[in-house]
Amino acid sequence: MQQFAHRPALIVADRWRDYQLLDCGDGLKQERWGDITLVRPDPQIIWPRHGEKPGAPWTKWDGFYHRAETGGGRWEYRRPLPDHWTVHYEPLQLTFKIHPTSFKHTGLFPEQAANWDWFSAKIRHAVAPATTAATDSCEAAGPRSVNVLNLFGYTGAASVAAAKAGASVCHVDAAEGMVKWARENAALSGLAEAPIRYIVDDCLKFVRREQRRGRRYDAIIMDPPTYGRGATGEMWKLEDHLWELLTECRALLSEQPLFFLINAYTARLSPTVVANLLAELLHDRGGQITAGEVGLPIQRDGKTLPCGIYGRWES
Repeated sequence: MQQFAHRPALIVADRWRDYQLLDCGDGLKQERWGDITLVRPDPQIIWPRHGEKPGAPWTKWDGFYHRAETGGGRWEYRRPLPDHWTVHYEPLQLTFKIHPTSFKHTGLFPEQAANWDWFSAKIRHAVAPATTAATDSCEAAGPRSVNVLNLFGYTGAASVAAAKAGASVCHVDAAEGMVKWARENAALSGLAEAPIRYIVDDCLKFVRREQRRGRRYDAIIMDPPTYGRGATGEMWKLEDHLWELLTECRALLSEQPLFFLINAYTARLSPTVVANLLAELLHDRGGQITAGEVGLPIQRDGKTLPCGIYGRWES
């Protein structure tokens, strides 16, 4: 029987040392990435900015992303910054390359650490030698292998976290540059030789090919965009293609899957919608479904900045 969380749950990535969300206000967020402070726009931040003194603008920053009225934007730097640097997520012993891009991103979504912690624990538990009861005695059961499929994998943070926990991972993204970045992140985390397959492809087409090959996965992670294009120009639109992708992914699940995780950064979905999708998709698998927002703590005043939504099914 399937069980639902009674209400959307907020999960907060509050275990960082190398990253801090220092302050927010007036559509901007002030963040520390290692020893470099960046200011970037965020449309959800509609409350006022206070600055170091009430009413004053922020003065402590190294890079400031200015949004252009015609779209896109540009970085302003107060001092010469390296092209890229690294930050560490100590709880899982992970290291990531940070590089400010022309579209305001840095190559990492730090709020996702809350999900890395969750699925890393599930993978570690699954791959560790277990003790099972058999009649009146206990016998040792061998470790289980765990195969994880990460779709729309971006720069590979989730892939690296899953591999670090002991899983074999298939990382798929349509952008060759992002897949290369994922390889770099794996190497930085000491996983250059880890069992990670890196695939540049359209996610839906790849999933269908995996079905024909007879491959199965114990866990699936995905972060589908609102709009996008595949490796050879295929158009992706969330409302039109998400359910189709989910049903194709279901056919890839092993007999005893561990989890199915959906992340989203679009206002077009709510946590309840994601929970309903998972319930419809896995109605005969039992397990538990939770959904909600993922966020970051704001150092200045203790608020939480919501950064996206998630839905989790777990056996």
